[in-house]
Amino acid sequence: MAQTQLHAEARSEFGKGAARRVRRAGRIPAVMYGHGSAPVHLTLPGHATMLALKVQNALLTIQLDGDDQLALVKDVQRDVVRGHIEHVDLVVIRRGEKVTVDVRVHVEGEAAPDTLVNLDAQTIELEVLATNIPEQITVDVQGVQPGTQIHASDLTLPEGATLSSDPELLVVNVTQAVSAEALEAELAEAEAEAGIEHEEHTPTDEEAAESAPAAEAGGGDGEAPAAAE
Repeated sequence: MAQTQLHAEARSEFGKGAARRVRRAGRIPAVMYGHGSAPVHLTLPGHATMLALKVQNALLTIQLDGDDQLALVKDVQRDVVRGHIEHVDLVVIRRGEKVTVDVRVHVEGEAAPDTLVNLDAQTIELEVLATNIPEQITVDVQGVQPGTQIHASDLTLPEGATLSSDPELLVVNVTQAVSAEALEAELAEAEAEAGIEHEEHTPTDEEAAESAPAAEAGGGDGEAPAAAE
C-alpha cells in the first residue's frame, strides 16, 4: 500500500471555537497517540487529508517539526449533515509491527446462470504488517453453482496476513434465483393459506384497446367498422 505524506502543524488551542477556526483555515484538528507516548494534538491539511481518507486503512506519514511518523487512521468524526471531516484520531505505528484491520471484500466474476450472489460480509478482519495492508480481498465467483457458500477460511489471503475473523464467517452465499412464475405461485399459496382469494389481473378496456392489433386501413379480412349514423 502506498504511503501518503501529510504536513502537520502543532495545535495549542482547544475547544469548539478553536476547532472552528482551524477548519475555517482549511485544516482539520487531529490527535496522534500510541506506543505509550503522550497524545500529540495537531492539524492536518484539509484537502490532502480528505483525499487520503478515501482509501481504507490508509498508511500516513505525518511530518511534524521536521520529524516523520507513520500512523494509521483510528477514527474519523464527520458532520452528520454535511459529511465534512471534523476531527481525526491517528495511532502511531512502527515499521515491522503487525496491526489488526478490517479489509473490504470485493466480488468478481459471473456465477452460473439463474443465480444470486449475496455478499454477506462486507469486510473481514486481518492481522497484517502495518506497511503491507491490502486494499481489498478478492473473491472469484466465476461459474459458481447455486448452493455454494464461501466462508472466511476459504479466502485467499495476501502473503504474511493472518485471519482474525471467525473462520466460519459466511462471506459469500450463492443461491438459486427465483423466477417470476415461482414468485406468483408462492404468493398464491400464501394468500390461500391466509384465506385470501387470489385474483388474476383483468385488463381494463383501455389496456385491452392498447394491446389489440390495429386494423390496417382499407385492407384485411375483417369487417369495416359501421359508419356512425
